[in-house]
Amino acid sequence: MGNSVYISKNITKDQLQFLKLLNENEIPYFHMHEIEKRIDHDFSNLNEILENLVDKELLVRIERGKYRRYDFSDPYVLGAFISRKGSVGYWSALHQHDLTDRFPNKIFIKTPFRKRNTKVAETKIQFVSVKENKIDGITYSGYGNRRYPLTNVEMTLVDCFDQPRYAGPLPDLLKAFYQATIDTDKLIKYLSLYNNIAIIKRMGYLAELLDRTDLSDFISFAQENINKKYNLFDPGGENNGEFNNRWRLRMNVDKNSIEEIIQSTY
Repeated sequence: MGNSVYISKNITKDQLQFLKLLNENEIPYFHMHEIEKRIDHDFSNLNEILENLVDKELLVRIERGKYRRYDFSDPYVLGAFISRKGSVGYWSALHQHDLTDRFPNKIFIKTPFRKRNTKVAETKIQFVSVKENKIDGITYSGYGNRRYPLTNVEMTLVDCFDQPRYAGPLPDLLKAFYQATIDTDKLIKYLSLYNNIAIIKRMGYLAELLDRTDLSDFISFAQENINKKYNLFDPGGENNGEFNNRWRLRMNVDKNSIEEIIQSTY
């Protein structure tokens, strides 16, 4: 709070009018540089109004210049709001698409910009920065003021195989791939954006092992892109296991274990 800002003991006419305009326009969160245009009203003392409403616990400052109503605390909406071109992704998106029952203790936001992790409405927000060309496959969840962007099923799977440390336990990711309804063209498109041969191999191997006949075009695409280098099937696991020549993978999680993981769901 700035030292020059006057904090009134009681709510003033301007403060009350600002809250009234928020209500009339159904605005639960906002950026101070845009709010006057959204409510179609200019205040000569906007910063003072905001500081007073924060002090009176009628508004909450999320971060510099960004505020929310005290009674609005949806962390998915707010997490996306405070990030530039951000969308809910990775483990959080898996959960939102009903592809895992495990609920992460934080919300993962995918963004092309670097941003420090924070906490919003008592929920931890972790930002995962990626290159601009990897921002694609965005859909939306929720309605009205609770609408927020998240990665679609295909992009979520690609992201999770690309950075499994943000995807939750490996067994859950394998089950998610098995359960998901996948559009082959989208999957190939997003994998082409990433230019990561290792994840193409892993996902291609899985599609074939799990007899995903609906992904036959993707399996062909994956086979066409295989290189001579061997990659670990589980990049976070130990460097051991049999070598799969067809997919150029070292199976540090063997075929039987993968099948048991999948079958354990049903």
